[in-house]
Amino acid sequence: MVEAIIREIGMRKDFFGEDRTLQSIYFGGGTPSVLDRAELDAIFAEITKHFSLAPKAEISLEANPDDLSEAYLKNLIQTPVNRLSIGIQSFDEAILSWMNRSHNRAQAISAVEMAREVGFENLSGDLILGIPGQSEEAWEANLKQFAKWKLPHLSVYSLAVEEKTVLAHQVNHGKTLLPDDSLYERQFIQAHEFFSEAGYEHYELSNYALPGMRANHNSSYWKSEAYLGIGPSAHSYNGVERSWNLANNALYMKEINRGKLPIAEKESLTQEDHYHEYLMTHWRKYEGVSVSHISSHFQVDWLAEHKVALEKWMNSGHLVKEGDQIRCKPEAWLISDDIISDFF
Repeated sequence: MVEAIIREIGMRKDFFGEDRTLQSIYFGGGTPSVLDRAELDAIFAEITKHFSLAPKAEISLEANPDDLSEAYLKNLIQTPVNRLSIGIQSFDEAILSWMNRSHNRAQAISAVEMAREVGFENLSGDLILGIPGQSEEAWEANLKQFAKWKLPHLSVYSLAVEEKTVLAHQVNHGKTLLPDDSLYERQFIQAHEFFSEAGYEHYELSNYALPGMRANHNSSYWKSEAYLGIGPSAHSYNGVERSWNLANNALYMKEINRGKLPIAEKESLTQEDHYHEYLMTHWRKYEGVSVSHISSHFQVDWLAEHKVALEKWMNSGHLVKEGDQIRCKPEAWLISDDIISDFF
């Protein structure tokens, strides 16, 4: 697989045209912390063979806590990786067991503390809210542990039921009952208030950062900047067209070995698609949407065209207008899909 990924990097060297300077690299969408030092070195050697790195390029690696031994971290700090995103999800042993996580509370705490000891300063951790059976006390304990660490970046996601998973099977057969929306709302607001008081910017629906520590890579997605995805299932976007790779590992490697790009499908985005995506990404950001940007990029008198919907959501207190920007209040992010649909 590593050899196939390396070959695909070379095959895609012209993706960005003449500008081959990378602002960010993100190892994720799987379990990249299973890669050893030699494998990471080989991947970076191929990247730097075809691309250059910006002086302050953000290079992130997603990691499971149980993969982050002291020896592994000492090797990792010698690579270009300068940011770790650690999949903690919860500090409750019972919840971790229910989610079939391979790590425990002690490993999660140890992973963060060892990462700091070896020299990683730019760390991100994640939590999941809305987990069945999670008490209010356990949720508050999660928040307090993160506040104690003062990590530069935090992600707080809602529990998602993905198809063909154990959780989906349990839910479909009535073995697990998902909590009602009120639990999601309480825990979301509690996290927002807790981390805001601790000095974090709640800069996107699921993301918090200390000042100046927002995730550059994720922010590029929300800005509709071009990005290149390498590996099975990886998505790419060149500003006009979106494509995604074959998801099956064997088929992906077969295409690479045949000297062919492993693209499963492509789609060209219309002006309407770009408009919809702008709304969906920007109304989930603290800054919200720019009226002048919409008017200039999509050639519409947006304020006039959506006067009724704007008055509806502003009068309800969900939207706020500040100069050129219109944004959702953080508590309104919980119903952002309803708000956005009124502007489609």
